[in-house]
Amino acid sequence: MGLLNEVWVLKTLAFAIMVGSVMNLIERSGGVGGLVHELSTKRSLINSKRAALMPSFIAGLIIFIESSITSLVAGAIGRPFCDKYGISRAKLAFVCDSTSAPVCSIITINGWGALLLGLIGGQIAAGLIVGEEAQWLISAIAYNFYAYIALIVTFLAVWYNIDIGPMKHAMVSTSSLECDDATGDVGLFVWPMVWMIGGVLLFMLITGNGSLLKGSGSTSIFYALLVTLGLMFVYYRLKNAMSTQDFLFSAYEGAKSMAPIALILLLAFAIGGVSSDMQVGQFLASFIGDYLPPQYLAAAIFILAAIIAFATGTSWGTFSIMLPIAVPLAIGLDAPVALAMGAVISGGVFGDHCSPISDTTIISSMASGCSVQEHTKTQLPYALISAGISLTLFVIVGLVIS
Repeated sequence: MGLLNEVWVLKTLAFAIMVGSVMNLIERSGGVGGLVHELSTKRSLINSKRAALMPSFIAGLIIFIESSITSLVAGAIGRPFCDKYGISRAKLAFVCDSTSAPVCSIITINGWGALLLGLIGGQIAAGLIVGEEAQWLISAIAYNFYAYIALIVTFLAVWYNIDIGPMKHAMVSTSSLECDDATGDVGLFVWPMVWMIGGVLLFMLITGNGSLLKGSGSTSIFYALLVTLGLMFVYYRLKNAMSTQDFLFSAYEGAKSMAPIALILLLAFAIGGVSSDMQVGQFLASFIGDYLPPQYLAAAIFILAAIIAFATGTSWGTFSIMLPIAVPLAIGLDAPVALAMGAVISGGVFGDHCSPISDTTIISSMASGCSVQEHTKTQLPYALISAGISLTLFVIVGLVIS
């Protein structure tokens, strides 16, 4: 029951349920049909399998405020087009998940940057490294190989329609095919997205006392969705898109559909908390000692951070565990410190990306409308390819720099 005393947990569960309401309202009002008609018929921008996933991929690149909101928006945009052109929801979930965290870990004008700056600042305060936090962060991001490779692999998979492993057999949904010829109002889709993204930005500034870096992601998304639902009610009534009764019923039905996802999130948080209390990260880190050759340190840190993130389901928790360990190790072994930091970030993102108990994995599944199990299974081959290339780069760069 300790988890239910954590405000951020309750807000995360609440926004997971509210997202169901928002998505169902957009679909029932005709907003989804309007979007499909606008982009595929009126403007002829989406007319192939290749083009169907590109809006979600682009949304994943440009919305770097918070990984959860990135996945939610990318999923909402992509669902109707995936259904229209026979693309599995699992492929959409892969795109949402493979852009959200990698982009947020590269463009760190968000909570990710605030956390990393704080952790780096702790190393500076301890006298282990000298310089400015921002300079060290920029240097570390340059070595965030997994994030860059994952984005490239995702783009190639979308552009060339590459399905490997279980993705070849992923089920294609037909739930939105009735929207193919719909001519609904695209504003019923676009404005809720604008309010949601704008609300997150606004509340990030408010909770961060004027700084996006210091804002609370869970709090911002929670209040942004509350505001979005309120504005949707007013806007939909003014546009006569839905009656009050239809609005309330659709909101309830959407929220009810997300109850199992909220339960999965709660269980995932519980498992992650147990792993943290058992000090899984510190135990695994004890295996890295003075006998490790310095040129292979970054590769070892990448693997270790990935294991910790996979086991705990959190990249942020992995950063908090591994960065204070990686920096002294790099200094003690006379290895490149920035490279070790980059390995921590990359490993954390990779492990979190693959973990079935990660919130980004669960939210990407939720936003795309596929099961967590299917999403985890189908995206794993792509993640492993990106990780294999990244590990090779860490070894090569470690050998060259050392």
